[in-house]
Amino acid sequence: MDTASWLALGGFILACFAAASTGALFKPGAWYARLAKPWFNPPNWLFPIAWSVLYLMIAVAGFLVWRQTGFGAEIWLWWGSLLLNAAWSWIFFGLRRMDWALAELALFWVSIAGMIAAFAPVSATAAWLLVPYLVWVSFAGFLNWTLWRLNPTENGAPETRPAAP
Repeated sequence: MDTASWLALGGFILACFAAASTGALFKPGAWYARLAKPWFNPPNWLFPIAWSVLYLMIAVAGFLVWRQTGFGAEIWLWWGSLLLNAAWSWIFFGLRRMDWALAELALFWVSIAGMIAAFAPVSATAAWLLVPYLVWVSFAGFLNWTLWRLNPTENGAPETRPAAP
């Protein structure tokens, strides 16, 4: 790869990690800690590892398609999906709205499936790089739904509860 290609790949990686920064801005905090969790809830340390790997795969997939199409419809879909990705943390952890986050995640899931379909004719490798992302977001959707069902009174609740008198 030439220098321009490396810079472009760096731009895709930077965009993905900018989206990831919403996870740092809207942390789980006390509200998430007090939620009842299902038995299949992954440990907290797993999330940043999984997302780091996924973000690198998302960046490489976008880069591979961009090399073939430039800023065509496929890349605009990539950007839209990345924005939906970034919004989920704000809705779930920032607003503490599990119901809205689940609705947003449904759109987010469709955008990933759409990316896979749009990327496949351009780069099979790029499409396959997004499959683990779709699987993880499918699991995240089920976890989001389960947390909402287990904690209906926590939906939209304040970060901390006042002490009992």
